[in-house]
Amino acid sequence: MSSTIGSGYGILPSLIANSTNIHRQLDTLTAQASTGLVSQTYAGLGGQASVSLDLNAQLNGLQTYQTNIGQATGAMQVTQAAMTQIQAVAAQFVAAMPNLNGLSATEIDSVAAQARAALQQVAGLLNTQDAGNYVFGGQDTANPPIPNAANILSSGFYTQIGAAVSGLATNGASATAAATLTIARSNASGTSPFSTYLSRPVSAIGVRIVQTGPDSSVQTGLLASGNSVSVSTGSSTTGSYMRDLLRSLATLGSLSSSQASASGFGALVRDTGTSLNGVVSAMASDVGDLGNTQAGLTATKTQLSNTALALTGQLSSIQNVNMAQTLSNLTAIQTQLQASYRLIGSETSLSLVNYLPASVG
Repeated sequence: MSSTIGSGYGILPSLIANSTNIHRQLDTLTAQASTGLVSQTYAGLGGQASVSLDLNAQLNGLQTYQTNIGQATGAMQVTQAAMTQIQAVAAQFVAAMPNLNGLSATEIDSVAAQARAALQQVAGLLNTQDAGNYVFGGQDTANPPIPNAANILSSGFYTQIGAAVSGLATNGASATAAATLTIARSNASGTSPFSTYLSRPVSAIGVRIVQTGPDSSVQTGLLASGNSVSVSTGSSTTGSYMRDLLRSLATLGSLSSSQASASGFGALVRDTGTSLNGVVSAMASDVGDLGNTQAGLTATKTQLSNTALALTGQLSSIQNVNMAQTLSNLTAIQTQLQASYRLIGSETSLSLVNYLPASVG
């Protein structure tokens, strides 16, 4: 009798099936040890697959909002730095205004030269960029708010204000101030120093918005041609502190020593001083609001980060293996598989003859 025990009683097929099952476990554990994941597919997570999908979607959303906020706060920081310099320019001329009436003709020419230089500086600062985006451009971040900032002294804006100021002795202070105010308010091509996009009412200009959540967003940034939050008030304002500042600097830059004795000189200087004081006040309000928004976004980003950390922990408990336990299981299953192979090898060499009494034959 030569048939094996396996062939006669089905032990060998059972051993092979068991070995195959152990090998599948080995493959699974090897993949887990290599990747650190329970499974590389959602199907492998079983009943936890839907939870994993939901948590991953939430984490992706949080990452997007954190990235948005990071980019926005970076741009806001650059904006704040530019505004600090613009505020310093405005403050410099506010301080100089009370003494302007008592200056000599030569000193008036010097102040006018300083104002022209300051006008060029402010125009350049309004074209400040962050990562290639113009921070004072509203939603039109790809184009400079003042297209020809370096040549603003030859722009229609400056030359028209200069023409109005040159008529001071003839037209008087009130008419001259009114003329410069009209020019500064204008959005007409050839008069407005701003881009076509910004040469519109503020209500028609798209401001920058950062999405901070599925149902929440915050306005960020400042506009070159209009106020974002603050309201410019007073008897000598265009309604925009930046337009008022450009107008004041252009007015001062257009004064000359020959006008020192003109009857309307003092009144025009006072009007310019009033406008500049309004600039400083309104600008401080917008800068303060920008700072508060920036602080709020920083706090929101921290909250999002904490939420993401908590969700990551939940996701890890579903998707990630306990590496120490996995390695231990891997070692055990390897040993079990080797034992299975030995049993199969031994079984194929066994026959009923080995188990018959020696006397039978």
